[in-house]
Amino acid sequence: MSHTSEIKLHITLDENKVPKNIEWTATDNNVVNSPVRAMMLSLWDPAENNTMRIDLWTQEMMVEEMKHFVHQQLMLMAETFERSTGETQMATAMREFGKFFGEKMNVIEPINPTQQ
Repeated sequence: MSHTSEIKLHITLDENKVPKNIEWTATDNNVVNSPVRAMMLSLWDPAENNTMRIDLWTQEMMVEEMKHFVHQQLMLMAETFERSTGETQMATAMREFGKFFGEKMNVIEPINPTQQ
């Protein structure tokens, strides 16, 4: 038996077409018009062999929040890459870059080499 799930995005733009509000709804998670400040959506187009993307953030998104958001995206990409390909060595390298990024952006505490 197949199942259909729907995810909706509602973006309100200001007069300069800059996102003012972003809300999302997901039928499987009982999320209805939940506000967010930023989103990254990537879609694979097999016909073009290319990634299409939409990156949006509202005027309320603070720089510090964006640093955290990007850091978490890097770490999640490593996890997704490893689960989907089994490429553990490259996923580990991606995580290491994510840690480096997080430390440099003061998103995470620097890791003392003797604690590893």
